[in-house]
Amino acid sequence: MSAISSLNILGLVARKAAKQGIAMTWVAALLMALMVGAGPVVARTPATALSNEARTAAYLDRIVHSSPRLRIFLQAMPKGGDLHNHAGGANFAEDYLRWAAADGLCISTVTYHIVEPPCTPPEHIPAAGLERTYPHYSRAIDAFSTRGFEAGVGDPEVSGYDRFFATFDAFGPAYSRHVGEAMALTRRQAAADHVSYVELGSGARAGWLLGMKMADADASDLAALYARIAPLLPDAVASARADYDGYDAQGAKFNGCGTADREPACDVAMRYLYTAIRTNPPAQVFAQLAFGFALADADPRFVGVNIAAPEHDPVAVRDYALHMQMIAFLKARHPKVQLSLHAGELTLGLVPSRDLSFHIRDAVQIAGARRIGHGIDIAYETDAPALLAQMARDQVVVEINLTSNAVILGVKGSDHPLSLYREAGVPVVLSTDDEGVSRSDMTNEYLRAVTEQGLRYADLKQIVRNGLHYSFLPGDSLWQDRPGGARAAACVSMDAPGCGAWLAKNVKAAAQARLERDLQAFEAGHLEEPLDLRVGSTVRIEAAWKE
Repeated sequence: MSAISSLNILGLVARKAAKQGIAMTWVAALLMALMVGAGPVVARTPATALSNEARTAAYLDRIVHSSPRLRIFLQAMPKGGDLHNHAGGANFAEDYLRWAAADGLCISTVTYHIVEPPCTPPEHIPAAGLERTYPHYSRAIDAFSTRGFEAGVGDPEVSGYDRFFATFDAFGPAYSRHVGEAMALTRRQAAADHVSYVELGSGARAGWLLGMKMADADASDLAALYARIAPLLPDAVASARADYDGYDAQGAKFNGCGTADREPACDVAMRYLYTAIRTNPPAQVFAQLAFGFALADADPRFVGVNIAAPEHDPVAVRDYALHMQMIAFLKARHPKVQLSLHAGELTLGLVPSRDLSFHIRDAVQIAGARRIGHGIDIAYETDAPALLAQMARDQVVVEINLTSNAVILGVKGSDHPLSLYREAGVPVVLSTDDEGVSRSDMTNEYLRAVTEQGLRYADLKQIVRNGLHYSFLPGDSLWQDRPGGARAAACVSMDAPGCGAWLAKNVKAAAQARLERDLQAFEAGHLEEPLDLRVGSTVRIEAAWKE
């Protein structure tokens, strides 16, 4: 390094140090690092320019200890798909109170549930105007969500999982009247988080009614029960499709789609995973599942089937193996229907230890799940290393819900199996689960992945790509094998002749191509290179110092 160059840098740093009150010993140390690292300037060539991806990764590394800066960065990052997001649970308590007020519903002053009129005081008060009585309003928010549980201010006598699962009964009466708007709000939140695709776990009134008809039936002979249900399926499926036509139209109107005032939410693709409830009587669960498989075969908006509700519920524990057999039975009759199953949403002490040893394995090996929701108890599974190896080999994806797992199960930080899955080569995605109930969002899930799980930009980018590659969107993937690897032959280059026509035929690949363009634009916005003391550049040091 030349003396003139060194003096220029020292002068710059000294002036800044004087203004900031920084000791000159630090300045001297900086100059020494510059001189030792640089070597003779006549022998040095300019440093190779960092790629946009490397600049973006370096920027995240610089802000990793500042949650506010991380939030801004991660909010803007394109995030691909949210593959584990439940209708109803995605909406916030304030939405339910607004709908309850508009519909003339009441609030119980005992349970703080929404109830039907008449509103007879003092046991019931009108939802309209509730915001003017803040203690009642606040207690309703708490009844509809898990607000405060992670901050240590939740009810000490109520567990996170009991509060969480109780919320659905609390706000349920308001949801049923506003399903289309609820879905539109879910799309709006996805757009705000730069999520381009949502697979929404959802039910259907027709499926519930069909299940109720079979509630007392004998489930010991699945073939006989299916023969009884099959003739009822076409009408039930037609009814559900008509309902969803209405929901989609309501949602599009709410988001302004097709108008000059269309919201960014209109660009968020949404598909549905029909979700059966595992805490019902066996024949009722089977009827719901049979309906779900038939619906997914008939309506392209429904891309798969799921099963949910508290996995630790005594009925769910008792019937778990039977449910997996039911799903395998129906999968054999509907081989094209995809499966994402809640499995392993359990932890030590919540159930007997023996019930931690097989749920994920049975979901994968018996039911044939392509994705696992939660998967928290993997370390307790019998021969967990062999199961992990199978999931990695077969690319069985785990949907990770960091906030939900922390609130409901108390599992977070180093206790969470995210790192175990990643080290085993099992694909993972980040998802929101019930972002309204948890009062979280997708950006917060990514922030937690960085601050609690130690993930960095390359890890996040892989997860973003996973979210579309392992989605149940129809068509081929943009990637030949694993996301981020070799591209499909038709689109090795996005400008290749025929690529556009191929994308038009493959919905999944088209969504992935859009994501790649969004990622490129996002990375192009992070042009600052990190300070490198080995390169004697006054311009680069001045830029870094100004930052």
